[in-house]
Amino acid sequence: MQLKAFALLAVIGSAFAKRPDNTSICDFYTEALLKESNATNQYTLLKLLVNTAVIGNYTAPNVGISVTGILANGTFNGTNVNLLPYFDGGLASSNRGGSSGVAVNFLDDGGAAPLLLTMPANSASSNHKLLTHLYSYFGVLLGCSGEAMPGFPAYTGQGSQQQVHKFMSLNAHQVGYFIQQVGKAAASFGISDEDVMIIGAALSEKFDYRCSPQSTVVYSQGPQLQAICQDDTCPLSPNASCSAYGTPVEPVVANATLAMGEGTNSTSNSTKSSPTPPSNKAPSKPAGKSTGSVIQISLALMGVTVLAVAL
Repeated sequence: MQLKAFALLAVIGSAFAKRPDNTSICDFYTEALLKESNATNQYTLLKLLVNTAVIGNYTAPNVGISVTGILANGTFNGTNVNLLPYFDGGLASSNRGGSSGVAVNFLDDGGAAPLLLTMPANSASSNHKLLTHLYSYFGVLLGCSGEAMPGFPAYTGQGSQQQVHKFMSLNAHQVGYFIQQVGKAAASFGISDEDVMIIGAALSEKFDYRCSPQSTVVYSQGPQLQAICQDDTCPLSPNASCSAYGTPVEPVVANATLAMGEGTNSTSNSTKSSPTPPSNKAPSKPAGKSTGSVIQISLALMGVTVLAVAL
Protein backbone atom coordinates (compact mmCIF):
# COMPACT_ATOMS: atom_id res chain seq x y z
CA MET A 1 0.00 0.00 0.00
CA GLN A 2 1.37 3.41 -0.96
CA LEU A 3 0.38 5.01 2.37
CA LYS A 4 2.63 2.69 4.38
CA ALA A 5 5.62 3.79 2.34
CA PHE A 6 4.45 7.39 2.58
CA ALA A 7 4.59 7.22 6.39
CA LEU A 8 8.38 7.40 6.33
CA LEU A 9 8.53 10.60 4.32
CA ALA A 10 8.29 13.00 7.26
CA VAL A 11 11.54 12.06 8.98
CA ILE A 12 12.26 15.26 10.85
CA GLY A 13 10.53 17.41 13.43
CA SER A 14 8.48 20.38 12.35
CA ALA A 15 9.79 23.90 12.66
CA PHE A 16 6.30 25.12 13.57
CA ALA A 17 3.86 24.86 16.45
CA LYS A 18 1.15 22.22 16.25
CA ARG A 19 -1.63 23.11 13.84
CA PRO A 20 -5.02 23.66 15.53
CA ASP A 21 -7.71 21.21 14.45
CA ASN A 22 -9.96 24.04 13.27
CA THR A 23 -7.32 25.51 10.92
CA SER A 24 -6.63 23.94 7.52
CA ILE A 25 -3.17 22.81 6.48
CA CYS A 26 -3.11 25.48 3.78
CA ASP A 27 -4.14 28.35 6.05
CA PHE A 28 -1.85 27.37 8.92
CA TYR A 29 1.33 26.93 6.92
CA THR A 30 0.67 29.99 4.78
CA GLU A 31 0.71 32.11 7.92
CA ALA A 32 3.72 30.24 9.33
CA LEU A 33 5.77 30.62 6.15
CA LEU A 34 4.49 33.88 4.66
CA LYS A 35 3.39 35.70 7.84
CA GLU A 36 -0.19 36.33 6.71
CA SER A 37 -2.78 33.87 5.46
CA ASN A 38 -4.66 35.55 2.63
CA ALA A 39 -5.71 34.36 -0.81
CA THR A 40 -2.61 35.68 -2.59
CA ASN A 41 -0.21 34.15 -0.08
CA GLN A 42 -2.08 30.86 -0.08
CA TYR A 43 -1.75 30.70 -3.85
CA THR A 44 1.97 31.45 -3.52
CA LEU A 45 2.36 28.58 -1.06
CA LEU A 46 0.60 26.21 -3.45
CA LYS A 47 2.84 27.32 -6.32
CA LEU A 48 5.89 26.65 -4.19
CA LEU A 49 4.59 23.26 -3.09
CA VAL A 50 3.50 22.08 -6.54
CA ASN A 51 6.58 23.39 -8.36
CA THR A 52 8.83 21.68 -5.82
CA ALA A 53 6.94 18.41 -6.26
CA VAL A 54 7.30 18.74 -10.06
CA ILE A 55 10.95 19.80 -10.47
CA GLY A 56 12.47 19.07 -7.06
CA ASN A 57 14.06 21.36 -4.48
CA TYR A 58 14.55 24.91 -5.67
CA THR A 59 14.13 26.84 -2.41
CA ALA A 60 16.68 27.21 0.35
CA PRO A 61 16.88 26.86 3.20
CA ASN A 62 14.70 23.81 3.38
CA VAL A 63 14.66 21.51 6.36
CA GLY A 64 16.85 18.74 4.97
CA ILE A 65 14.40 16.85 2.76
CA SER A 66 15.68 16.19 -0.76
CA VAL A 67 12.93 16.23 -3.40
CA THR A 68 13.81 14.62 -6.73
CA GLY A 69 10.66 15.86 -8.50
CA ILE A 70 8.17 13.93 -10.60
CA LEU A 71 9.77 15.08 -13.87
CA ALA A 72 13.05 13.39 -12.93
CA ASN A 73 13.76 9.68 -13.18
CA GLY A 74 13.22 8.03 -9.82
CA THR A 75 12.41 4.79 -8.09
CA PHE A 76 9.53 3.62 -5.96
CA ASN A 77 9.86 0.43 -3.93
CA GLY A 78 12.86 -0.54 -6.04
CA THR A 79 11.13 -0.01 -9.40
CA ASN A 80 12.32 2.62 -11.87
CA VAL A 81 9.78 5.33 -12.64
CA ASN A 82 9.86 7.86 -15.50
CA LEU A 83 6.87 10.21 -15.65
CA LEU A 84 8.40 12.89 -17.89
CA PRO A 85 7.00 11.44 -21.18
CA TYR A 86 3.49 12.09 -19.87
CA PHE A 87 4.33 15.79 -19.58
CA ASP A 88 6.56 16.60 -22.57
CA GLY A 89 4.57 15.03 -25.40
CA GLY A 90 6.56 11.81 -25.57
CA LEU A 91 3.37 9.81 -25.09
CA ALA A 92 -0.11 10.25 -26.55
CA SER A 93 -1.56 10.14 -23.05
CA SER A 94 -3.67 13.29 -22.65
CA ASN A 95 -7.45 13.10 -22.83
CA ARG A 96 -8.85 15.73 -25.16
CA GLY A 97 -12.29 14.15 -25.47
CA GLY A 98 -11.60 11.63 -28.24
CA SER A 99 -11.40 7.84 -28.26
CA SER A 100 -7.63 7.82 -27.80
CA GLY A 101 -4.97 9.90 -26.11
CA VAL A 102 -3.09 12.76 -27.74
CA ALA A 103 0.43 14.07 -27.18
CA VAL A 104 0.60 17.41 -25.36
CA ASN A 105 3.76 19.19 -24.29
CA PHE A 106 2.88 20.80 -20.97
CA LEU A 107 6.40 22.23 -20.73
CA ASP A 108 6.20 24.14 -24.01
CA ASP A 109 6.97 27.61 -22.70
CA GLY A 110 10.22 27.60 -20.79
CA GLY A 111 10.34 24.09 -19.36
CA ALA A 112 11.63 24.13 -15.79
CA ALA A 113 13.01 27.70 -15.96
CA PRO A 114 9.76 29.53 -15.07
CA LEU A 115 8.99 26.94 -12.37
CA LEU A 116 12.28 27.92 -10.73
CA LEU A 117 10.81 31.43 -10.50
CA THR A 118 7.60 30.06 -8.92
CA MET A 119 5.67 30.52 -12.17
CA PRO A 120 3.79 27.94 -14.28
CA ALA A 121 5.27 29.13 -17.60
CA ASN A 122 6.71 32.19 -19.31
CA SER A 123 3.31 33.23 -20.69
CA ALA A 124 -0.38 32.42 -20.47
CA SER A 125 -0.52 31.29 -24.11
CA SER A 126 1.11 27.91 -23.46
CA ASN A 127 -0.15 24.64 -22.05
CA HIS A 128 0.65 26.04 -18.61
CA LYS A 129 -2.91 25.39 -17.46
CA LEU A 130 -1.81 21.98 -16.19
CA LEU A 131 0.25 23.73 -13.51
CA THR A 132 -2.38 26.36 -12.73
CA HIS A 133 -4.97 23.60 -12.40
CA LEU A 134 -2.67 21.77 -10.01
CA TYR A 135 -2.21 24.90 -7.89
CA SER A 136 -5.95 25.36 -7.49
CA TYR A 137 -6.76 21.64 -7.17
CA PHE A 138 -4.25 21.14 -4.39
CA GLY A 139 -5.61 24.30 -2.82
CA VAL A 140 -8.97 22.56 -2.54
CA LEU A 141 -7.41 19.37 -1.17
CA LEU A 142 -5.46 21.28 1.48
CA GLY A 143 -8.39 23.47 2.51
CA CYS A 144 -7.24 26.91 1.33
CA SER A 145 -9.88 29.34 2.59
CA GLY A 146 -8.92 31.86 -0.11
CA GLU A 147 -9.47 29.50 -3.05
CA ALA A 148 -11.82 31.06 -5.63
CA MET A 149 -11.22 34.53 -4.17
CA PRO A 150 -9.26 37.40 -5.77
CA GLY A 151 -5.62 36.31 -5.82
CA PHE A 152 -6.40 32.59 -5.85
CA PRO A 153 -8.13 31.35 -9.03
CA ALA A 154 -10.82 28.71 -8.62
CA TYR A 155 -10.24 25.24 -10.00
CA THR A 156 -11.86 25.05 -13.44
CA GLY A 157 -10.45 21.76 -14.69
CA GLN A 158 -12.04 18.36 -15.22
CA GLY A 159 -13.94 17.08 -12.20
CA SER A 160 -13.02 13.44 -12.77
CA GLN A 161 -9.32 12.65 -12.42
CA GLN A 162 -10.06 9.25 -13.91
CA GLN A 163 -11.06 11.03 -17.11
CA VAL A 164 -7.96 13.22 -17.03
CA HIS A 165 -5.75 10.12 -16.73
CA LYS A 166 -7.90 7.82 -18.88
CA PHE A 167 -5.21 7.11 -21.48
CA MET A 168 -2.28 6.71 -19.10
CA SER A 169 -2.91 3.31 -17.47
CA LEU A 170 -0.76 4.29 -14.52
CA ASN A 171 0.57 1.58 -12.24
CA ALA A 172 1.15 1.48 -8.49
CA HIS A 173 4.81 2.45 -8.75
CA GLN A 174 4.06 5.52 -10.85
CA VAL A 175 1.22 6.76 -8.64
CA GLY A 176 3.21 5.92 -5.52
CA TYR A 177 6.16 7.96 -6.79
CA PHE A 178 3.89 10.93 -7.52
CA ILE A 179 2.39 10.81 -4.01
CA GLN A 180 5.84 10.37 -2.50
CA GLN A 181 7.20 13.47 -4.23
CA VAL A 182 4.24 15.58 -3.09
CA GLY A 183 4.84 14.40 0.47
CA LYS A 184 8.55 15.16 0.31
CA ALA A 185 7.80 18.60 -1.11
CA ALA A 186 5.49 19.32 1.82
CA ALA A 187 7.99 17.98 4.34
CA SER A 188 10.77 20.07 2.80
CA PHE A 189 8.96 23.23 3.92
CA GLY A 190 8.75 22.02 7.52
CA ILE A 191 5.19 20.71 7.44
CA SER A 192 4.75 18.40 10.42
CA ASP A 193 4.90 14.60 10.27
CA GLU A 194 1.21 14.43 11.15
CA ASP A 195 0.16 16.85 8.44
CA VAL A 196 2.37 15.19 5.81
CA MET A 197 0.55 11.97 6.67
CA ILE A 198 -2.81 13.71 6.27
CA ILE A 199 -1.79 14.95 2.81
CA GLY A 200 -0.61 11.46 1.86
CA ALA A 201 -3.80 9.86 3.13
CA ALA A 202 -5.96 12.30 1.14
CA LEU A 203 -4.05 11.61 -2.08
CA SER A 204 -4.02 7.88 -1.52
CA GLU A 205 -7.72 7.70 -0.67
CA LYS A 206 -8.80 9.68 -3.70
CA PHE A 207 -6.44 8.45 -6.40
CA ASP A 208 -4.61 5.28 -5.38
CA TYR A 209 -7.37 2.67 -5.12
CA ARG A 210 -8.28 0.95 -8.38
CA CYS A 211 -11.97 1.07 -9.27
CA SER A 212 -12.90 3.26 -6.29
CA PRO A 213 -16.46 4.64 -6.35
CA GLN A 214 -17.28 8.25 -7.11
CA SER A 215 -16.21 10.85 -4.58
CA THR A 216 -16.22 14.63 -4.36
CA VAL A 217 -13.05 16.73 -4.37
CA VAL A 218 -14.31 20.06 -5.69
CA TYR A 219 -17.70 20.62 -4.07
CA SER A 220 -19.22 22.44 -7.03
CA GLN A 221 -18.37 19.53 -9.34
CA GLY A 222 -20.04 16.86 -7.22
CA PRO A 223 -19.14 13.15 -7.04
CA GLN A 224 -16.78 11.95 -9.78
CA LEU A 225 -14.62 8.93 -10.57
CA GLN A 226 -11.21 9.87 -9.17
CA ALA A 227 -8.90 6.83 -9.18
CA ILE A 228 -5.86 7.31 -11.42
CA CYS A 229 -4.08 4.06 -10.46
CA GLN A 230 -5.50 1.75 -13.10
CA ASP A 231 -3.60 -1.49 -13.70
CA ASP A 232 -3.44 -4.71 -11.72
CA THR A 233 -0.56 -3.55 -9.50
CA CYS A 234 -2.88 -0.96 -7.94
CA PRO A 235 -4.65 -1.85 -4.70
CA LEU A 236 -8.30 -2.67 -5.32
CA SER A 237 -10.86 -0.48 -3.59
CA PRO A 238 -12.95 -2.37 -1.00
CA ASN A 239 -15.99 -0.82 -2.72
CA ALA A 240 -14.72 -1.45 -6.23
CA SER A 241 -16.83 -0.41 -9.22
CA CYS A 242 -14.56 -1.51 -12.07
CA SER A 243 -17.32 -1.53 -14.68
CA ALA A 244 -17.59 2.25 -14.30
CA TYR A 245 -13.94 2.67 -15.27
CA GLY A 246 -13.72 0.40 -18.30
CA THR A 247 -10.50 -1.22 -19.52
CA PRO A 248 -7.30 0.77 -18.95
CA VAL A 249 -5.80 2.14 -22.19
CA GLU A 250 -2.02 2.04 -22.49
CA PRO A 251 -0.48 5.26 -23.85
CA VAL A 252 0.96 5.10 -27.35
CA VAL A 253 4.40 6.45 -28.17
CA ALA A 254 4.17 9.82 -29.94
CA ASN A 255 7.88 10.61 -30.00
CA ALA A 256 10.21 7.67 -29.46
CA THR A 257 13.08 9.87 -28.32
CA LEU A 258 10.98 11.64 -25.71
CA ALA A 259 9.11 8.47 -24.68
CA MET A 260 12.38 6.93 -23.46
CA GLY A 261 11.06 3.38 -23.40
CA GLU A 262 7.55 4.14 -22.12
CA GLY A 263 4.40 3.38 -24.09
CA THR A 264 2.82 0.46 -25.93
CA ASN A 265 4.90 0.44 -29.13
CA SER A 266 8.22 0.87 -27.35
CA THR A 267 10.96 -1.67 -27.92
CA SER A 268 12.69 -1.11 -24.60
CA ASN A 269 11.63 -2.11 -21.11
CA SER A 270 9.12 0.10 -19.36
CA THR A 271 8.22 0.50 -15.72
CA LYS A 272 4.70 -0.38 -16.78
CA SER A 273 5.79 -3.85 -17.86
CA SER A 274 6.43 -4.99 -14.29
CA PRO A 275 3.54 -7.17 -13.04
CA THR A 276 4.86 -7.25 -9.47
CA PRO A 277 2.69 -5.33 -7.00
CA PRO A 278 4.55 -2.82 -4.85
CA SER A 279 5.89 -4.05 -1.53
CA ASN A 280 5.37 -2.33 1.80
CA LYS A 281 9.06 -1.50 2.04
CA ALA A 282 9.51 2.15 3.03
CA PRO A 283 11.74 4.44 0.99
CA SER A 284 15.12 5.29 2.44
CA LYS A 285 15.67 8.46 4.40
CA PRO A 286 16.08 11.41 2.02
CA ALA A 287 19.42 13.10 1.63
CA GLY A 288 20.13 16.78 2.13
CA LYS A 289 18.94 19.68 0.06
CA SER A 290 19.96 20.41 -3.52
CA THR A 291 22.55 22.96 -4.54
CA GLY A 292 22.94 25.14 -7.59
CA SER A 293 23.04 28.69 -8.88
CA VAL A 294 20.99 31.13 -6.87
CA ILE A 295 18.06 33.31 -7.92
CA GLN A 296 16.59 35.36 -5.09
CA ILE A 297 12.95 35.15 -4.08
CA SER A 298 11.67 37.12 -1.10
CA LEU A 299 9.78 34.96 1.39
CA ALA A 300 9.44 35.37 5.14
CA LEU A 301 10.54 32.06 6.60
CA MET A 302 11.41 32.42 10.27
CA GLY A 303 13.03 35.78 9.56
CA VAL A 304 15.31 34.67 6.71
CA THR A 305 15.22 35.09 2.95
CA VAL A 306 14.31 32.05 0.87
CA LEU A 307 16.41 31.50 -2.21
CA ALA A 308 15.43 29.82 -5.43
CA VAL A 309 18.12 27.33 -6.35
CA ALA A 310 18.49 26.34 -9.99
CA LEU A 311 18.80 22.63 -10.76
